[in-house]
Amino acid sequence: MNVELLYWEGCPSHPQALADLRAALDSLGLGDLPVALTRVEDDEQVRATGFVGSPTIRVDGADAFPPADDEPLGLACRVYRLPDGRVSPTPDPGQLRDALALMLP
Repeated sequence: MNVELLYWEGCPSHPQALADLRAALDSLGLGDLPVALTRVEDDEQVRATGFVGSPTIRVDGADAFPPADDEPLGLACRVYRLPDGRVSPTPDPGQLRDALALMLP
């Protein structure tokens, strides 16, 4: 099982996303599961990883919040929708926990 946080250094939200990811894993009893941090630095890596923005959380290569088919790839900050409709630079912690619960054993 591979849990990965992909990020771009130009986006300041990845530390919070990592903290929320670790908290979600802990709440699921998987606090000891390692999280791989992947820094995406250039367009070649963007294409190779299918990077739609920072932060992106994947489990075994699958995006925890699958982007729309027309979502552009690039070195950019990613935007997430909160349950109340507002936008956020990180996923809602509850939605993150729920997404991980569906993806992890």
